[in-house]
Amino acid sequence: MLWEKKVEQWSAAVRARANLPARLTLWDGKSYDFGDFSGPAVTLHVKSPSALSLMLEPTLANLGEAYVQSKIDIEGKLSDIIDIAYGLAKSSLDNGTGAGAGASALKNMARYFTHTKASDRKSIQYHYDVSNAFYQLWLDPNMVYSCAYFENGEEDLETAQLKKIDHILTKIQLQPGQTLLDIGCGWGALVIRAAQKFGARCVGVTLSQNQFDLATERVKAAGLADRIEIRLQDYRDVSGQFDRITSVGMFEHVGRKNLPEYFRRVRALLADDGVVMNHGITSSDPEGGGVSYGGGDFIDRYVFPNGELPHIGLTLQSMQQGGLEAFDVENLRRHYARTLRLWSDAYEAHTEQVRAMVDEEKFRIWRVYLAGCAYAFENDDVAIYQIVGRKAGRAAKTLPWSRRYMYAGAVAA
Repeated sequence: MLWEKKVEQWSAAVRARANLPARLTLWDGKSYDFGDFSGPAVTLHVKSPSALSLMLEPTLANLGEAYVQSKIDIEGKLSDIIDIAYGLAKSSLDNGTGAGAGASALKNMARYFTHTKASDRKSIQYHYDVSNAFYQLWLDPNMVYSCAYFENGEEDLETAQLKKIDHILTKIQLQPGQTLLDIGCGWGALVIRAAQKFGARCVGVTLSQNQFDLATERVKAAGLADRIEIRLQDYRDVSGQFDRITSVGMFEHVGRKNLPEYFRRVRALLADDGVVMNHGITSSDPEGGGVSYGGGDFIDRYVFPNGELPHIGLTLQSMQQGGLEAFDVENLRRHYARTLRLWSDAYEAHTEQVRAMVDEEKFRIWRVYLAGCAYAFENDDVAIYQIVGRKAGRAAKTLPWSRRYMYAGAVAA
């Protein structure tokens, strides 16, 4: 049969080029090895011929689609499964052995989407409004859904997330009585910390109804309703000026073409002597292709609709175009790799509870998403930067002499 010949050719090519410890088994009992081994670390069970079109062109998007739609089942440790998925994509696409002649172009395909207030709200709510209980199963108790900060590398997740928040608020030199705007405030952890420990008056904005509801409850429970306002609001509709502005894990939703206008809007909201901190994921591809080997396609389809990852160079250029001067840049890629591994481990530990909350497709989406992102950060496919800035054109004497202040007094209480 024609498909048998194609599978044989593909498996032989992968075995010759990559020698992966994996086995492909078909619905009829036939099996094909992708390497020389005594026993496979991973076994991919193809359940019907309909999956072969995806398997024979093994981009991360196609492999992910086959898995989340239950066209294949996979045996093996999750970390090994992700390694094999990347190995199949790299060996097949980089070397032209995929079924599609242009498959390797997926590695560096730049991504552009139209971003309106309505489309951005829809995308945010698709991702964040799964349910608060879903996120509570695998996030830390404060539900901080962004890269943690492992000052010593051995902290537990809750401690590392508090250290991240304190690291940010210390970086921007937040003082008692100052006003703080948090763009994309999530479930309110940063603004609550800013009010409680640093004495700030805060506004947090989000487009997620679930986040708004729980953050509002948490603010009231903490007795901080007189110091914190949570809004269900687009950042483009915020007015006024703020002494400090933070944006943590939000600018990935802005769109690469819209970054100068995003930073221009941030500048308009910032006091003349104010400080802004942007904490966001970037692509390691200078062309802005996002996650390589079709990973970006999978994330856009199933996880983060309309998300776009700029390169750090484009980010800094866009800040300058928006009238902001970056004066400190820190790469936290290692920290996010560890954060995602801890999230993935917690997700796996709560498999039964997660499956009781969501359908099988949603369960599989998030399972491979968390583990796959950990791999991407570990292997420099993507990175994450904290960029501290201020309005451009101010005198040099207003800049700090050193970074020492950023690491003083930022220990989680």
